[in-house]
Amino acid sequence: MASPSESKFSFMKRYPLLGPLFGFGFVLLLFEAMIYFRYHTIFLTPDTFGLILTQTVIVATGALGMTLIIVAGGIDLSAGSAVALTGVVAAVILRDGHSSWLALLGALAVGALIGLVNGGIIARFGMMPFIVTLGMMSTARGLAKWVGNNQTVNYNFATTEGINALMNNPNTLYDATVEHFKNAEVNGVMQKVVSHDHDISHGMFNLLGHIMPADPDQAGALLMPLWVPTYGVLMVLALTILMSVVLNRSVFGRHVFALGSNEDTARLCGLQTRWLKVGVYVLGGLFMGLAGVFNLARLNQGDVTAGTGMELDIITAVVIGGASLNGGVGSIWGAVIGALTMTSLRSGCVQMRWPTYIQEIIIGVVIILAVGVDKIRSRGLKG
Repeated sequence: MASPSESKFSFMKRYPLLGPLFGFGFVLLLFEAMIYFRYHTIFLTPDTFGLILTQTVIVATGALGMTLIIVAGGIDLSAGSAVALTGVVAAVILRDGHSSWLALLGALAVGALIGLVNGGIIARFGMMPFIVTLGMMSTARGLAKWVGNNQTVNYNFATTEGINALMNNPNTLYDATVEHFKNAEVNGVMQKVVSHDHDISHGMFNLLGHIMPADPDQAGALLMPLWVPTYGVLMVLALTILMSVVLNRSVFGRHVFALGSNEDTARLCGLQTRWLKVGVYVLGGLFMGLAGVFNLARLNQGDVTAGTGMELDIITAVVIGGASLNGGVGSIWGAVIGALTMTSLRSGCVQMRWPTYIQEIIIGVVIILAVGVDKIRSRGLKG
């Protein structure tokens, strides 16, 4: 007969998302109670939850790539610097007059290159991922400052145009059957011109009209509330579903778990462990590049100091989500829930009006607790 402790860990293994969901719910209820008793206001309003979802996009995107790396038995401390470098590269491309698509491809290429260098060195020379990625963290940050000339990189895009539209909701939605006008300068003369930005079908417009307020300044228009998901949120949701299938239902995913569980056994079973490591780090780098694009869209500028400390949030989110730092265990959905937990924690600290140093102390304690829980969980699952 199994002991109570064995039964408990068997239950956790069968339902791995219960732990991350409990942690997320605990953080929400804790701040809900503290904010209500101190300020007599509600923490989790629809608009606040919409903002949390939008702010989670960057950490969650990085967590998707970090989950693969940690499950494979590695780690990537260069994630925050990679986010900064890829964002600055994309901003420079936009500043020089190129398209958003080229900026996106440039950021993804740089992210993949960082992953290739990390994975190549780790696989070829057998060096510790901690040391290699620690060196890359400094290298990528220095490259970001070099490319950006050690200052923010600005470009000429409105908040709802091009890449910026990924993380910024349009202020107004228009009925596609109604022509609307805006002021624009044509040949040096201000004129009224027809604008068709953010048009939607008449039927959808009428449906949304029941839940969205009318824009008092624009006829035939609705105000966009903050709780409406941005394109970035929808993209991360789609990527989460895709990567969950890849990790849990594909041959590649099974190989990643095998690599993280026991590299020697995986090699004896015929797996090309070196190439698998490289592939995992390249894929992780692609997600860091996409996170850099999302961060660029959020800031509306390339910031060479962006992403400082973000690797801690990303790694903690993955561990909160059920991954083991020893490798071989991890969950895509759990990592995203962990990212939501970290973002909610920071948002709650801001609403409590705690100073930055208090927030840093709390995040540090959460990181230690997450690693401690990982140790306890690993021992329990091993029996």
